[in-house]
Amino acid sequence: MSMFGRAALHVSIAVFFLLSIFPFYWMFVIGSRTTADTNRFPPALVPGNLYLENILKVFHEIPFFLALWNTTMVASLVTASTLFFGSLAAFAFSKLKFTGSPFLFAFIVGTLMIPGQLGLVPTYIIMSNFGWINDLKAVIVPGLVGAFGIFWLKQYIDSTVHNELIESARIDGCTNFQTYSRVVLPTIRPALASLGILTFMGAWNDFLWPSVVLKDAEIQTIQIALRNLNRVYYRDNAMIMAGTFLATIPLLVAAVIFSKQFIAGLTAGAVKG
Repeated sequence: MSMFGRAALHVSIAVFFLLSIFPFYWMFVIGSRTTADTNRFPPALVPGNLYLENILKVFHEIPFFLALWNTTMVASLVTASTLFFGSLAAFAFSKLKFTGSPFLFAFIVGTLMIPGQLGLVPTYIIMSNFGWINDLKAVIVPGLVGAFGIFWLKQYIDSTVHNELIESARIDGCTNFQTYSRVVLPTIRPALASLGILTFMGAWNDFLWPSVVLKDAEIQTIQIALRNLNRVYYRDNAMIMAGTFLATIPLLVAAVIFSKQFIAGLTAGAVKG
């Protein structure tokens, strides 16, 4: 690549990076000013000195840290369960031959074409029969395993875990679970990291289902708690943005920590050698 090409590439990366982080910077700018400043034109581009004051308002209006803990617990349990059960099912569909395997896998993939909103009413009835309304179990249990995770991991196992490795493990006397834990899991770490980030972000940002089953302030997730910052006759945009920015920080930290594995999982198989 020529010097001009490298310079153009670096400039493009810098521009896309700035465009990516600008929404977060804008949230911080609005959260550090007054609500009146949000209606100014031209808009303010420099942070103010009211962020701490607005955050204290958030803490006064809602149980922010309790909601943050609830969300962290829900997202962590859903992510861990999705990775474990999804990888187990993917290993079974990919490397274990059993009656009805193609039909079951096609059925699971077919559920991806059904909008999630169609399941709200039956899922609510099931949760109600279990007595889990206003309980975090109503948010955690329905998300313990997902069809997308099974499909994602099966395709990854098909392309990266060769049958020779499975046969070698069986010759060495490994059971199916030992083969899964000692051979398959270390190989699919990039895919697990990618799926883990996507699942964690989805569970963290989920709003519709928690808003249906969680009513008490003590068990609400952060997205529902932030919604409660809206008032009927007055909306403090600066306070809302301050709380939203603070609630976004854990996602940014998780993305930075697992970014290398995430990129490896997305690009696996793109280059063959």
